[in-house]
Amino acid sequence: MSTEHGRNLVIGIPKDAFRPSGVFLCLVALFVTSGWMAWAEFGNVRFDVFLFVVSGWLVSLCLHEYAHAIIAFRAGDVGVAHRGYLRLNPLKYSHPLLSIVLPIVVVLLGGIGLPGGAVWVDRHQIPGRWKHSLVSLAGPATNVIFTVLLVIPFAVGVDVAAHEEFWAGVALLAFLQLTASLLNLMPVPGLDGGNVIQPWLPPQWKRGYDLMAPYGFILLFALLWQPRINGWFFGAVEWLGDLLGLPFWLYDIGLDLIRFWS
Repeated sequence: MSTEHGRNLVIGIPKDAFRPSGVFLCLVALFVTSGWMAWAEFGNVRFDVFLFVVSGWLVSLCLHEYAHAIIAFRAGDVGVAHRGYLRLNPLKYSHPLLSIVLPIVVVLLGGIGLPGGAVWVDRHQIPGRWKHSLVSLAGPATNVIFTVLLVIPFAVGVDVAAHEEFWAGVALLAFLQLTASLLNLMPVPGLDGGNVIQPWLPPQWKRGYDLMAPYGFILLFALLWQPRINGWFFGAVEWLGDLLGLPFWLYDIGLDLIRFWS
């Protein structure tokens, strides 16, 4: 018996705890296939781009939550393995409505990347404030990485005219990742940005934070409803997008394409 196998038996980690789920693999296959279809303009290209963007967004949501879970696992919460969070299966999320359905609806209607609360982490099993903050920061870090990777082709001057629909989908995905990065990092109770700073708050502030945390999404929408805050937020998105080389005109085309029913 290997040392690693013996350790897994001792702490009771399921043998397939780290094996990617079939659901996630199907999402990856759909993302790759629909990307090729959009590139080749196979069939209805508007529907191709729709599948490409939605499946790509779902893959990024899975990886966002996986990042939370794997850092929590390394920090001491081995229960995430039993809860299935290390298998990249979106059906295992604690709040599939908030984590899958609502973000997709917001993408289709509003064209922004909405953060979602999904994996439940047992904070009592994680020692130290730094580790708590790292668990919360891990998810937004994946959005930042995706943003950078997706804008690289535009930054190096790829010829988007040859396969405009495909690159419009890539631009839309990059915009979604950029907005998700900023929204996730906002210091709102219950969201990742708020959870990063929560361990460092004074005890009396923590109590208030914990009372407000369940209403994080309502607070986020209320903030974005304010014209001044909304202007600041999208001003920051535009500034960062320009800095990274994201072509917003191509994002607009991508957003129009995924609404294939209109």
